[in-house]
Amino acid sequence: MKHIPKKRFGQNFLTDDNVLHEIIRAIAPASDDLMVEIGPGQGAMTRLLLQALKQLQVVELDRDLVALLKKMFSADRLQIHSGDALQFDFGSLCTGERRLRVVGNLPYNISSPLLFHLAQYAPQVIDQHFMLQKEVVERMVAEPGSRDYGRLSVMLQWRYRMELLFIVPPEAFDPPPKVESAIVRMLPIASPLACNQRHLEQVVTKAFSQRRKVIRNCLAGMFTEQQLIDAGIDPQLRPEAVGLEAYVNLARMLDAA
Repeated sequence: MKHIPKKRFGQNFLTDDNVLHEIIRAIAPASDDLMVEIGPGQGAMTRLLLQALKQLQVVELDRDLVALLKKMFSADRLQIHSGDALQFDFGSLCTGERRLRVVGNLPYNISSPLLFHLAQYAPQVIDQHFMLQKEVVERMVAEPGSRDYGRLSVMLQWRYRMELLFIVPPEAFDPPPKVESAIVRMLPIASPLACNQRHLEQVVTKAFSQRRKVIRNCLAGMFTEQQLIDAGIDPQLRPEAVGLEAYVNLARMLDAA
């Protein structure tokens, strides 16, 4: 019986074989990899991954799809974790010194929260390859001074080196989404710039909450103009013109307070 995509789960299934094979080439799975696929859907990418892997872990929320996957693949090759990826403990999959490789066609409606959830497991991860809305990937990889640079850029660039690999058109999916998609590669940084993550999050969230204002006004009440200068920031700049290192410098000031 054909699975009908469910809007509430943000389901758009990738069906284009050429795109699927291009993604597999980018991931380059090796047989002994400890890999987890988020949102395997109807198993299009799962099947190709299992051609290279001895075993694959998947996390799937939709119980109908869990039942479908159980019929399609043997339990010794595909280990299915039925549940919400936003609540899932990805660290529980790591055994000994083995680190994870994470892949998936992420639902657009939860992509940012899921990326932040996964960031806490960065030390246990080798790499991540995701299909996301192109606009989200452009924000992830944006450089200071660009229109797309913001909270997502700073917080993820603190933890990862990232690269937009290629664009995927809407017609590669069933049903076709209204937007273009993109494949992003995320490589965890072994030693992120030292600061308290909660403080960095506070600074960046406040800075970008009023991105049309200059950063002196955005961060008024949190830092003085002199503290901004001490952090290497021109107080007249807008938040999107301030680089990661300067935001880390501000977070360190909160660390020391």
